[in-house]
Amino acid sequence: MKKIGIVGSGFSGLSAACFLAKEGKDVTVFEQHDQIGGRARAFHAKGFTFDMGPSWYWMPDVFERFFNQFGHSVSDYYDLVRLDPSYQVIFDDGEIVKIPANFDELKELFESLEPGSSTKLIKFLDSAKYKYEVGLGEYVHKPSLSILEFVDIRILKSFMGLNMFSSISKEIRSLFSNPKLIELLEFPVLFLGAKPNKTPALYSLMNYADIKLGTWYPKGGMSMIPNAMGQVAKELGVKFKMSEAVESIKVKGDKAESIVTKQKSYEFDHIISSADYHFTETNLLSKQHRSYSSKYWDSRVMAPSSLLFYLGCSKKFPQLEHHNLFFDSDFAQHASEIYDNPTWPSDPLFYVCCPSRTDDTVAPDAHENIFILVPLAAGLEDDTKKQELIFTMILDRLKARVDVDIYDHIIFKRNFCLSDFKSEYNSFKGNAYGLSNILLQTAFLKPKMKSKKISNLYYTGQLTTPGPGVPPSLISGEVVANYISEL
Repeated sequence: MKKIGIVGSGFSGLSAACFLAKEGKDVTVFEQHDQIGGRARAFHAKGFTFDMGPSWYWMPDVFERFFNQFGHSVSDYYDLVRLDPSYQVIFDDGEIVKIPANFDELKELFESLEPGSSTKLIKFLDSAKYKYEVGLGEYVHKPSLSILEFVDIRILKSFMGLNMFSSISKEIRSLFSNPKLIELLEFPVLFLGAKPNKTPALYSLMNYADIKLGTWYPKGGMSMIPNAMGQVAKELGVKFKMSEAVESIKVKGDKAESIVTKQKSYEFDHIISSADYHFTETNLLSKQHRSYSSKYWDSRVMAPSSLLFYLGCSKKFPQLEHHNLFFDSDFAQHASEIYDNPTWPSDPLFYVCCPSRTDDTVAPDAHENIFILVPLAAGLEDDTKKQELIFTMILDRLKARVDVDIYDHIIFKRNFCLSDFKSEYNSFKGNAYGLSNILLQTAFLKPKMKSKKISNLYYTGQLTTPGPGVPPSLISGEVVANYISEL
């Protein structure tokens, strides 16, 4: 029985553990925290339960497929609720647009903003559906170690239909002229960590996921997902070493021999790191065993970091939906402050999640659980004073835009920013979403899943194939597990 060691228990690490254990491997997962889930952990304070990271549940088919492969269903572990409205968007002219779950209602909304646009929306989504089905069917399950994996007649035929060499911004603007519709359709690529004019049109598949597959929520919070995956892993015999941070990976010749923690050294036949790729190379390996140089990493275009505020409030705010996007400032300026001239944002867009609108278990009675996210450039120097200036700005805009005055009702507040991403997750430059999904960082152009220097060391997660996001991380773990199982 092959022994597999996995560093980290985020989505990709848990996924890899489950698939390898299913194939009869002896799997051990090392987690530096006392809770599995990586960035999808939760914490409790004053009767509130806060999801620390991901808050959007898109692509429900990917989650269902994962559990189905182990004889289970999502419903065996948590109750999934489709949100309606999916989210609301607050614009700079004060208009609030609620995005309905029902597609006919959405077409009516589009018509009200731009006559004739509902027909164009259908055309746009037909193309997006094709990209979604081909992308998930042909592309994301490949290890992407070589361009030769994509030299297949079926894949080459589909390639031209994916619009890889055009931007999603260009595609959307070729169909729609209303600026609000454009912002609504460009919004999903914010999760991919690049400006719309730098993101391949392939990623309109995210619009299909958003509009057609819907926005969902697991009762109890997003941490229910890794907890469920952990249950599957334990059923399969996976062992967990909790609160046991990995200090190094010992290499002999061209093979990774063991995982070394403060407590002990453990020998394995194969090692997978689902921890931050850059951290693994620069902190757990000696220089001669690194696949990529410091110059390489510094040349990568990173997705943003985030400034997060976890707030417990002693009052309900019915003006808020579960998901709220504040597009009430200049998107171009904020994007420039993230990507072109990295600096602390002067007037940022922001996102507010209010899960207690859907789930009464995450806050005490008559209280509200609020999570605020502000995208920031990765690599900035953290600054608590600037964090608080932004917080004050957001409170002022919440009051002005949606008449939500929370200042006097905050009974719990926790900030989480660049330095926390580094200390909690060893995140390169404090990024929150991995690498930007620009063309030159797509598929086989990403950091390789398999080490170039060590024959039995592999990587999984958002800095490698297939990319950032929760569903891609589930797939990433499966891809690396399948590759090892076929050796």
